[in-house]
Amino acid sequence: MTATTSADPLTEPFTLRMTTLDGEAVEAPCAPGQSVLDAAADAGYLLPSLCRKGTCGACIATVTEGTYDHGAHNPEALSAERARAGGALLCCTYPLGPLSISLPYERSRVLTGRIAERTATVTLLEPLPGSLVRLVLRLDEDPVLGSGAEFEPGQFAQLRIPGEDTESRAYSYANAPNWDGDLEFYIRLRPDGYFSNWLRDRAALGDRLTVLGPQGAFGLVETGLRDRWFVAGGTGVAPLLSMARRMAEFGESHPLRFYGGADTAPWLCGADAVQALRDELPQLRTVFSVKEPVDRPGYRQGRMIEALASDLAELRARGGADPDLYVCGSPGLIDAVERVAAEHAVAPERILSEKFASSAV
Repeated sequence: MTATTSADPLTEPFTLRMTTLDGEAVEAPCAPGQSVLDAAADAGYLLPSLCRKGTCGACIATVTEGTYDHGAHNPEALSAERARAGGALLCCTYPLGPLSISLPYERSRVLTGRIAERTATVTLLEPLPGSLVRLVLRLDEDPVLGSGAEFEPGQFAQLRIPGEDTESRAYSYANAPNWDGDLEFYIRLRPDGYFSNWLRDRAALGDRLTVLGPQGAFGLVETGLRDRWFVAGGTGVAPLLSMARRMAEFGESHPLRFYGGADTAPWLCGADAVQALRDELPQLRTVFSVKEPVDRPGYRQGRMIEALASDLAELRARGGADPDLYVCGSPGLIDAVERVAAEHAVAPERILSEKFASSAV
């Protein structure tokens, strides 16, 4: 595999072969000058993506064979180290010939047709500490899709506010799929943010939004009964909470640890909802880290990354097997978790992550 910046132009389409995590392959013809993401879409395959301009990292994959140009991108979305190992953002990867690509998700995450577009009604607006809002929507009845909320825990939807046809913002589902059509989101109110301003100043119960989704590749992967450690930064708790709720519904017995961190206990996004799963998930252990002294079960004083490092050191000392690390949050959090995991010899393939980006779609 080679990333390059110049080559003799080709005039005929060539084949892209994309293999998913569960071993299924899809092929698409690619015209010269066309991105992998666009070529796949023209062939009827909607690969997980978001910004489509190299800033968010949602379309990252690994090129295992072939040459390509890689366009400009945010280094937080694709680090130089990851790029040297074949990492590529498919929205700005331009093949120079046949490519073989390893996709980091199962075939079920590759959509065909178009992203579902539905309408929904605001049923709850709950202000939370730390400039957060818990937003709950109920999907309207759809003649084809019915009334249920069907998605895979870990996925996200794009939300459009009333009267807007172009701009949208992406938020991960915090609840589990359900037949009632309910969708739950944790949203941080950002200064002068497009969706934040609407939530802060104009949103009201009964308002109707457009929902584009489900989308995204982040989610649970079957690796036997391996331990699962969830590491959440801020509103990154949402997709992990959705996964934990699905585990509770299915009665899964994987040992589960849930890490979160904040300055103070009340600022821990979704912590109460996680703790409420204890009766359904008796194997759940919470490791919530706060800066202030705290005397609550499942809480520690200190930094979350320090708690994770300590637990990995203890695991390695007793010869325990690597857990599956599910991480969602800022690029800085994910980089820190990857460094700590490497220091404790956790295999890179045991880390599954999604970076939260604050860009418009």
